[in-house]
Amino acid sequence: MSGVGRRGFTLVELLVVIALIAILAAIAIPQFSTFRQRSLDASAVMDLRNAANAEEQMFATTHAYVSCRNANCQTRLTGFHRTPNVTIRMRAGRASFTGTATHSSGSGKVWVYDSAAGGLR
Repeated sequence: MSGVGRRGFTLVELLVVIALIAILAAIAIPQFSTFRQRSLDASAVMDLRNAANAEEQMFATTHAYVSCRNANCQTRLTGFHRTPNVTIRMRAGRASFTGTATHSSGSGKVWVYDSAAGGLR
């Protein structure tokens, strides 16, 4: 049987395609991991800012800040809903409050909100 009428890919062509896919995957997978961590950190920051807004709303209503942690913040701060896997803690003072937030699958950075210092640091 002669190879004149046969169609298909040679082994070299298949190996080149597999090598290109491997190179693209080697570039894309670490980038995806970095973007994923950044988005999870952004959700922790968003929750912290939302909790700070709820603290200010609470102060405007009751003239006192509230200390809370995680799910307790959702019941004590009106209108605040925590994202799953975000650890949040609010510490009240007389004239200011501090809040911290981190995401369990994020980069591990602890975000801090200090109302006396003007916000997120």
